[in-house]
Amino acid sequence: MRFLTLTFIFALSVMHAQVSEVAIRLKDAKWTLYVDGEPFYIRGGGGTVNLEQLKAAGGNTIRTWGIEQAQEILDQAQKLGLKVMLGYWIQHERHGFDYNDTIAVQNQFKQVRDAVLKYKDHPALLMWGIGNEYELAYSNTAVWRAVNDIAKMVHELDPHHPTSTVTAGTSLEKLKFVKKELTAIDIYGINTYGDIETVQEKLDSGGYTRPYMITEWGPNGHWESPKTPWGMSLEQTSTEKAKCYLDRYTNYIAANNKQCIGSFAFLWGQKQEYTHTWYGLFTEKGESTEAIDALTFCWKGVYPENRTPQIDSLKMDGIKDAKFGVFSSRTKHQITVYARDLNGDQLNYEWELYPESTDLKMGGDAELKPVKIEGRITKKNSASIILKSPNLEGKYRLFLLVSDASKVAYVNIPFQVIAGKPKAVTIKPAVLNSFNND
Repeated sequence: MRFLTLTFIFALSVMHAQVSEVAIRLKDAKWTLYVDGEPFYIRGGGGTVNLEQLKAAGGNTIRTWGIEQAQEILDQAQKLGLKVMLGYWIQHERHGFDYNDTIAVQNQFKQVRDAVLKYKDHPALLMWGIGNEYELAYSNTAVWRAVNDIAKMVHELDPHHPTSTVTAGTSLEKLKFVKKELTAIDIYGINTYGDIETVQEKLDSGGYTRPYMITEWGPNGHWESPKTPWGMSLEQTSTEKAKCYLDRYTNYIAANNKQCIGSFAFLWGQKQEYTHTWYGLFTEKGESTEAIDALTFCWKGVYPENRTPQIDSLKMDGIKDAKFGVFSSRTKHQITVYARDLNGDQLNYEWELYPESTDLKMGGDAELKPVKIEGRITKKNSASIILKSPNLEGKYRLFLLVSDASKVAYVNIPFQVIAGKPKAVTIKPAVLNSFNND
């Protein structure tokens, strides 16, 4: 029995010895994150899948939004030499949580406490992420105090890892609460897309001088993109998105490294949000996209040897760079894509037709993917197809995936089917193409 007791104590001491000592320090007007005494700049992916690809691309950290499968995720990260910003989901008022309900708030507090006690000594843990976008569409400012109370508790239980929290973008109004209420939060996380270029300016204007991270970033959000005349958002091609990742990392993340200690590209995975291609860095089948090539260059300084195919342009009914169309029902339209592969690999084409999604949510809430429409595309495995418009009036979206057998480029084009003959110009040309440069 004494031998077993000594073995258990030894195992605990070894585990404790493996705990990373993480600190954030200000020196020479520059904030730096340290792990076990060494500077650590976050090259992160928001997500918990395809971690081997993250490591190969030069990434060093992942971010979670909750503690589901936390042990498995932490263990896998540790094996790969990755760190984890372990998130705890703080309930949202817009989902029905009442921050005036003291019992509910106390229960949430206890649940976080249990999670901290369970995972605080894991060697892959980098920091705690206490909540994500809980201020989105809210009215009860008591949530800020609840978050700070949790952060105080985390510091008491775990002196080795910083605390962070995340808001949906930032503003002078939000910064007032961040500065006044979140006194126990060490690092401010900001989710931002097209507005990323204004973040540092807003922080400076609001007098925020502490460290921050860009905790979600990527292409233009669907809410900030140009729209068709019938109100549907125009999605950038995978090639346009790759340019966004490269430009935004260079100009608005790495360039602000005196205060910004790193970032998490979104989404290191795939999801249905507005479309099934909008935010994922991978396809539904797990294939990587061109944005990962751009991130590899940002993180390692070199592109991967096998480059992703690129989309040059798309022609609809003879008009190049068409962004959308308005068609009569049961009419035929020729659509051609111009794509290339920098390695000279043979390209494969896969066209798919869907009704426009109507299950649209906010804040990344789960959405259902529409059901694919079959039988309307001729030669759907080639660069040029004939699309027969659906019988029913409505809103639709045509998708194309271009693959070199391992990596995928994509483009989609929304169109509307109306009764009778369209009265106006049916196809919008490249006048909207400037949206990929903001």
